[in-house]
Amino acid sequence: MVTPLATVGMLVDGQPRTLLLKLESRGEHGSVKGRTARALWADVADRVTPEVGLIESTSGNLGVALAAVAASHRVPFTAVMDVRSSAVLVEAVRAHGADVVMIDEPDGAGGYLLSRLSYVEQRLLAEPRLVWPDQYRNPASPRVHRETTAPELWEQTSRRAMSVVVAVSTGGTLAGFRDFARSARPDWELAAVDVVGSAALGGAGSERILPGIGASRPSEFLPHGHRPTLRVPASNAVHACLWLEATTGLGVGASSGAAIAAAMRLFRAVPARETVACLCPDGANRYQGTVYDPRWRGRQALTGPGPCEGVEVLEVSCPPTGMEVRNR
Repeated sequence: MVTPLATVGMLVDGQPRTLLLKLESRGEHGSVKGRTARALWADVADRVTPEVGLIESTSGNLGVALAAVAASHRVPFTAVMDVRSSAVLVEAVRAHGADVVMIDEPDGAGGYLLSRLSYVEQRLLAEPRLVWPDQYRNPASPRVHRETTAPELWEQTSRRAMSVVVAVSTGGTLAGFRDFARSARPDWELAAVDVVGSAALGGAGSERILPGIGASRPSEFLPHGHRPTLRVPASNAVHACLWLEATTGLGVGASSGAAIAAAMRLFRAVPARETVACLCPDGANRYQGTVYDPRWRGRQALTGPGPCEGVEVLEVSCPPTGMEVRNR
């Protein structure tokens, strides 16, 4: 399924710019992880037994997609999630008949990933026939984005020269875009975006509040990091989400907000940079209890100048079925 591309014409500090948003919320299972889930299943299907099934660590989106895939093949699935996971996503996983194990022990690196993985390893020792697709190391993850997501964007943009921004968690999507760029050689500046406090692309992990972006350890797919990488504070990601909804009606998730905040930084850094494309992994519907909830935002005490201040939206275009607009 080819996901739609929204085009936002704007003035950034008075200069004309074009922001392109590839809306993966309109894809299979509501996020870019629908692609990953399909690829992971294809890789492990011949090892899965209907009595034992699958287990995977997930912050949410992959859990929903894998739960749907497992249900379609009538095999059990256990999603190992944590207390920072969206309640909307936890319920979506359960709605597909999957079991959810909730981890509440912080991992000492700013999140719960290492604790989730420790639980998975314990289960595998106790149940050797249990299959772990391992989204953190399985080469099927970057491969599906090299073969589908990245070339789709290239064709949708008529192979134009531009900057492309991809947020990182496991690093699989970014690694797929990197591999595509190395092989097809599009005229792209491929930039990674991570959240402050994440160790996904190097450095030490510290406390983070946004699900779906960043990690407590370096990406197995990008052990040497990525250049350029832009690190965005959580407050900037949230501001970008709220700004986009208010000015265009488009609702995107936290990692998309981080990508848009990074795009604004890129626009301002180089006067000749006219077009930036952002991969938007999911939509606003999965962040009703966090990013789009003023009570949550108040508890997080998010402060600082917004990255989209001084930006004027001139026009928005999007395929009719591709625009996710929240009720306002």
